[in-house]
Amino acid sequence: MHNRAQLEWRCRRGTKELDLLMQTWLRQEFDHSTEAERQAFLELLEWQDDQLIHLLIGSDVSDQPRINELAGKIRSLSLHRP
Repeated sequence: MHNRAQLEWRCRRGTKELDLLMQTWLRQEFDHSTEAERQAFLELLEWQDDQLIHLLIGSDVSDQPRINELAGKIRSLSLHRP
C-alpha cells in the first residue's frame, strides 16, 4: 500500500502546472488504476521537473510505452477538468 500523504508531497513539483497535473491524476485515478499504471506513476515521480513537463505537455516521449500511455492519460484528464 502506498502512503497517500507521501505521494501527495511527492506530487508537489517546481511549477504549479506540474503540481496540478500530477495531483489531479493521483487524486482522481490512482486508487482505481492498474498496478502497471501505479508503478509508471511512481517512476514519473522520480523524473526531473524539466523532463516531466516536456513529457506531459507532449513535446517529448519516453522510450517506455507504458510511461507514454500514462502521460497521455494524465494530459487527457487535465483537458477534461471543469
